[in-house]
Amino acid sequence: MATGPDFGKRFHALVLAAGSASRFGGGKLLADWNGAPLLHAALAAARAAPVSGVTVVTGADAVEVGACIRAFDPSMGQVHAVDHAEGMAASLRVGVAALPLETEAVFVFLGDMPRVPHDVLQGLADAVSAGAPAAAPVFHGRRGNPVVLAREVFGAVAALTGDTGARPILQMLGLRVALVESPDDGVRFDVDTPGDLSR
Repeated sequence: MATGPDFGKRFHALVLAAGSASRFGGGKLLADWNGAPLLHAALAAARAAPVSGVTVVTGADAVEVGACIRAFDPSMGQVHAVDHAEGMAASLRVGVAALPLETEAVFVFLGDMPRVPHDVLQGLADAVSAGAPAAAPVFHGRRGNPVVLAREVFGAVAALTGDTGARPILQMLGLRVALVESPDDGVRFDVDTPGDLSR
């Protein structure tokens, strides 16, 4: 985890790793990605962010995913989303509710996105530190992940439902969302099916 500017002490990272991966056939986050579990690449990106800590939200396959997290870094926190079958909103609600009280902004990483460029993370944090209520990376004009949400929208997270994640919040904020150019398409790449592992 980066330790530079003081605002890093007030930022936290969530990794959403609760889905059942039905399109993949199950077990997606444990699938091999360059010789390690797919989830490990997402955890590495979260650990590279300018944050004071990382919490992973588990759901389906919680025992196996939890062991995978501990194998990568036993210091990472874990919280279980009991209602994970509802969709991504349930994971996000549980994760934000579990943040340390001093958290002023949160990075939201997705466990099935292994190619997030670490170079974009500081710019996202800088944008929120400068006053934006949220920040998101873009590549060729298309928004991607991870997003960063400031404390002022944590209440809106608590009202999310379904499988949309933070998208309704970003739509509500409109032009107030700071967009940070990504150096590559890793902010858009996720693994949905086994075939994506070789892309």
